[in-house]
Amino acid sequence: MISFLLTLALSFFSSFLVAYAILPFIIERMLARGIHGVDLNKLEKPRVAEMGGTAVWLGFSAGILASIFSFSYLNSLELNLTLLLAGFSTVMLVGFLGVIDDLIGWKKGLKQWQHALIPVFAALPLMAVKATNPPILLPFIGIVPAEYMIPFFGIVSFGAIYSLVLVPVGVTGASNATNMLAGLNGLEVGLGVIITATLLIISFMEGRIESAIIAVAMLAALLAFLRFNWFPAKIFGGDSLTLMIGASFATIAILGNMEKIGILIMLLYFIELVLKARYRFNVESFGIPTKEGFLRPLTKSGSLTHIVMRRGKFNEKQVVGIILAGQVIVSIVVFALYYFKLFRFLI
Repeated sequence: MISFLLTLALSFFSSFLVAYAILPFIIERMLARGIHGVDLNKLEKPRVAEMGGTAVWLGFSAGILASIFSFSYLNSLELNLTLLLAGFSTVMLVGFLGVIDDLIGWKKGLKQWQHALIPVFAALPLMAVKATNPPILLPFIGIVPAEYMIPFFGIVSFGAIYSLVLVPVGVTGASNATNMLAGLNGLEVGLGVIITATLLIISFMEGRIESAIIAVAMLAALLAFLRFNWFPAKIFGGDSLTLMIGASFATIAILGNMEKIGILIMLLYFIELVLKARYRFNVESFGIPTKEGFLRPLTKSGSLTHIVMRRGKFNEKQVVGIILAGQVIVSIVVFALYYFKLFRFLI
């Protein structure tokens, strides 16, 4: 247990320090090269550095490498290096594809359906190691066996279906979900911090070493980024960050066999999916700034942000705070269900 804690601490500080140290340089260079966006939620429409996901990418890498160093040279921890590297590769590939998406994304060349399918390719490392799932306990049904006997075909392994179908679906779905509920200072990163922290705690309590390492490295990098992304933001994460956050959720859940928890804890994203589907996803989460400093919604209910804006006169920081508070409540409920074993099928 002590070795586990020391490895997590080493990974956390390595990830945080690298991301925090490099962010000022990235902000300066992105602005100098004209890689910036417009903060649409501000009346004065300031220009803000873009592609901040690259800093999280580097910080996350440092955290994972620190944990591998601890495993390889300090002999302080027993872990499945193959699974850890597969999860690491998936998150890194999504981040890299997100950078490409930032440069030539669907508003600049890629069609929206092509943009949505980008994370599928990044799931290949997890598919390749055949990350399997134990027999599932479904409510009212009971144990779902790992293998099925199908007439004329013989025995079909659910593990193969899990690896080849559910893993890429999970990575793609989570990546695109976190890309939907975004656009306000600190929103997507704040949600990422809360969810990742919850998954880290459960991973640690369950002794799932690989998923805990992925979670702690991502959490530290996000905390460093949040310092520069909080209101008023000095840098935006871009798709390189939002896609990577979602991929980390899926990877942590898959490596830790916490898929059901992963689904429940992303409740707000499912609500966002329904709201945006009503407008065929042709709606953003931004607001219209007023001279009084408040945000007005673009549509009646095209996003959770718009629903909050319609409930009162809120500024951007307050809108984000309300949504983050909602995620805290969801995370507490999910953790309580797990901790008190109210639903045995969660783990």
